[in-house]
Amino acid sequence: MLTKHHIPNNVAEISFGPLPLTSGKCISSVTLRYELTGPPGAPVILVCHALTGNHRTVGTEENPGWWSGLIGPHKYIDTTQYQVLTFNVLGGCNGSTGPTSLNPKTNKPYRRSFPEITIRDMVTAQYMALQKLNISKLYAVIGGSLGGMQVLEWGICYPEMMEKLIAFAVTPVFSDYGIGFNHIAEQAIKTDPAWNNGNYPLNTPLKGLEIARMIGMVTYRSVDLFTERFQRQQSETGFSVSSYLNYQGAKLANRFDPNSYLYLLNAMNHHDIGHGRGGWKKAARLLRKPTLLISYEKDLIYEPHIIRSFAEQLPQGHYFHVETNFGHDGFLTEFEKWGDEVASFLHGA
Repeated sequence: MLTKHHIPNNVAEISFGPLPLTSGKCISSVTLRYELTGPPGAPVILVCHALTGNHRTVGTEENPGWWSGLIGPHKYIDTTQYQVLTFNVLGGCNGSTGPTSLNPKTNKPYRRSFPEITIRDMVTAQYMALQKLNISKLYAVIGGSLGGMQVLEWGICYPEMMEKLIAFAVTPVFSDYGIGFNHIAEQAIKTDPAWNNGNYPLNTPLKGLEIARMIGMVTYRSVDLFTERFQRQQSETGFSVSSYLNYQGAKLANRFDPNSYLYLLNAMNHHDIGHGRGGWKKAARLLRKPTLLISYEKDLIYEPHIIRSFAEQLPQGHYFHVETNFGHDGFLTEFEKWGDEVASFLHGA
């Protein structure tokens, strides 16, 4: 039965189930929170968010979303022409079913009893939610990093659903280098004395998650950007770069759940579009819809030369490279460098 709980400001929730997982397990009931912006009846663009993102892609004038520089009225993705839909990902902690949700069997939070999930499971959940929302066609699916992984699985699992795919800063297989950094982040969380095998007090910041975020902030950006921004500046409390990392770590730990972080890291680690499909090159041939891949200079985790090679394997692959000092985080900023490429691709050029 369709269950739809409305929340102000273009945000709502939809519940459905059961959801079969790639592991063979099943979640009896799933809720996904989502944001939907744009004129009713307009073509729908599905946005898939990254690791620490959420469904608030566009947001409001008072509280802009994380991609509000790219998407909005008369912007590169124009919400006067398109409806833009974003789900908080399965396993997340911003209203969708994940480790912080109540397990209906115990009426207690799942925590570490939440089943292991994959990128394909996230996409399956979104597909089922769209059916409940009576959305049978998408104009495009777009996303970066973890969101880009979802875009690729969307294009392979449900190619009849969309006209176009746009994936930022993502490779067909997650790298050993990326897995290595994720391992360090995982250990930072699990060796925190307050971790308690995942049974820490909910809504209490975990120092281990703060450190994990600091690791991410260093790997997502570049040496040049740090040098340009901080220039070894110091204050009474120490180096400016240290203060910046402390701030970013505390900021995430105050809004994100450590268990969710670990479940999403694990899903990223296992990202491989070729799994069960004869390898990524064979799987690439299954991405038959026009696909735009965008890479970013100095991206340590998703190297541009791999993304370019991937684009060359696609039946209708298009590739664009962005010169930037932001590295991997380039897909979250400097829209003036690549937004026109996205707009042009959507418009058919």
